[in-house]
Amino acid sequence: MIDLDFSERIGAARSTFRDIRSVVDVDRLEIEVAELGEKAAAPDLWDDVDAAQKVTSALSHKQAELKRLIELEQRLDDLDVLIEMAREADDADVAVEAADELTAIEKTLAELEVQTLLDGEYDDRPAVITIRSGAGGVDAADFAEMLQRMYLRWAEQHGYQATVMDTSYAEEAGIKSTTFQIDAPYAFGTLSVEAGTHRLVRMSPFGAAGKRQTSFAAVEVIPLMEETAEIEIPENDIRVDVFRSSGPGGQSVNTTDSAVRITHLPTGTVVSMQNEKSQIQNRAAAMRVLQSRLLLLQKEQEAATKKELAGTITASWGDQMRSYVLAPYQMVKDLRTEYEEGNPSKVFDGELDGFIAAGIKWRKQKPTD
Repeated sequence: MIDLDFSERIGAARSTFRDIRSVVDVDRLEIEVAELGEKAAAPDLWDDVDAAQKVTSALSHKQAELKRLIELEQRLDDLDVLIEMAREADDADVAVEAADELTAIEKTLAELEVQTLLDGEYDDRPAVITIRSGAGGVDAADFAEMLQRMYLRWAEQHGYQATVMDTSYAEEAGIKSTTFQIDAPYAFGTLSVEAGTHRLVRMSPFGAAGKRQTSFAAVEVIPLMEETAEIEIPENDIRVDVFRSSGPGGQSVNTTDSAVRITHLPTGTVVSMQNEKSQIQNRAAAMRVLQSRLLLLQKEQEAATKKELAGTITASWGDQMRSYVLAPYQMVKDLRTEYEEGNPSKVFDGELDGFIAAGIKWRKQKPTD
């Protein structure tokens, strides 16, 4: 007789699912989807392109969130049927299938449970990630490219849309910097815990044999804001440069000056964009990212002022938050949460959920100022 005693685990899974449904408020979510669907079906929707994009984007995110919950509930119901089939037929193969499905459901529930902790003002926005190589020369440039691939693989594994907006390639190997967007429900809230300084320790493939090299890369995560008047940027506060898009080694991607670099003169903030085909599209995309960065900068300055008035000034940006060690031993460890993995290859291949979940819980448990 095969062992199919999953009652305790299934009971716990259903209890967790009920809690998630309660926090998410599925009834409210269904109403929001219906209301956005009516707006999206309006014949004059695309008379205002910006407004239409906001409606369709919001509808897509809400539908995805609702679909995930509905499908998960159906999977729990189907699991009961699968277990009953295995029990009646005494089929070991079906029993293994049921056990695997229960494990997969538990993983999905854990992800959704963490998502319920994301209640920040901009947590539901798409994320714009910028990675810059730091100290460490060519190893740091190579490390920055490894991190870019890691996040893009993470997005791919989850079925999230990722768009590389700009990349500056280093001369020998790797990249100086890259900016890309990940569009998914709660992308910013999920990935914001990845911001900080990342450190790589390994035997350098570029230096003398047998020499261990330490290199650094900075990861910035900002929410992609809707186009609003919340941050006004006067034309005389920016400098716009246009240039030809290029790939590795300076190879021309096109023969027109379509790439755009915008410099915000008061703050020195620079945004480059070369993903789109036209200069107008690149400028619009760059302005949106610039607005997002300036809004985040404004929020950080307000928070810093509050901390200064309270007499507690603590550094948040630039602190080393994760180490990737490839030699003399193999380990990736988050220095804030103490979460670690012993297989760096899996982590660099996009297996980040454990680190992200630990980071979100750690942030939620931090005492507020």
